[in-house]
Amino acid sequence: MPELPWFNPRPQVEKIDLEAGACCYVVDDVLAQPERVREWAITQRAQWQPVDFNAYPGTYLMGPDGLQQAMQSFYLQHIKRHFDARRLQHAHSRYAMVTLAPEQLRPFQWLCHSDDFELGPGLSVQASVLYLFDDASLGGTSFYQPLKPMREIRQLFDDSVRLKGPDFSERYGIEPGFMTDSNAYFQRVGTVAARFNRLVFYDGGMLHSGQIDHPERLSADPAQGRLTYNGFFTCRRNAV
Repeated sequence: MPELPWFNPRPQVEKIDLEAGACCYVVDDVLAQPERVREWAITQRAQWQPVDFNAYPGTYLMGPDGLQQAMQSFYLQHIKRHFDARRLQHAHSRYAMVTLAPEQLRPFQWLCHSDDFELGPGLSVQASVLYLFDDASLGGTSFYQPLKPMREIRQLFDDSVRLKGPDFSERYGIEPGFMTDSNAYFQRVGTVAARFNRLVFYDGGMLHSGQIDHPERLSADPAQGRLTYNGFFTCRRNAV
C-alpha cells in the first residue's frame, strides 16, 4: 500500500449545488496513489463478503490498516467545516461493490435511502463515496427529495421492508430494479457522475442512491466492478 500521504496534500474541494437548496462536495484526484489503493482491494478477492447489515445491494471489504484513519483525518481537515458537524463521535469506512442484479433486489433496495436512520438527537452524519473504477457507465450517485408528506414516505419505507415484491409493486406502482430517476414519491435533485479517484461527501440525511443505469455491466470482480470506498462520519451538531 502507498506510503503517507495517502491523500493529495493540496486537495481542491468543490461545492456542487443541487436542486431544492441541497448540495454536496466533490474532490477530484483525491488519492496520492489511487492505483495502489484499488490494487489492494483486487488482491483481496477471496475476502469480500455479502453485505448483511444494511440495505446495500452488494459486497464489502474492510480496508488495510491506515486507510480508515487517513480518511478520517482528511474529513476532519478539509470537509467537516462544510457541514453541521461540531465534534466527531464515530467514523468508519470500507470498500464496497454493487453486485446484485435487478431481479435479486428486495423492495427496500428499489428506493433511495438515507444514512441517518435512528440517529440520536443532536447528531448529524456525513457520508462519502470514493470511486475506484474506470468505467464511468457503472454509475455515480444521485440525490433525491421527497414529494409526499413524511407520513406517507415513512409508510412507504416500512412497507418496502414488510411486503414481498409483487405486493409492494401493486400497492405503490414501483417496479423492481435500481432507482435511477424521479417517481411519484421522490424527485431526483442532482447526480454526481463517477470518475476514477473522485471523492464525494454529502449529508447522510439526504436521500440518495447509486445511479446504476447499466446493471448488466456490474461485476463481483473488484478489477471489473463498481469498486468504491465508502465513509461515514457521525458528529455532534453545532451549538445553536
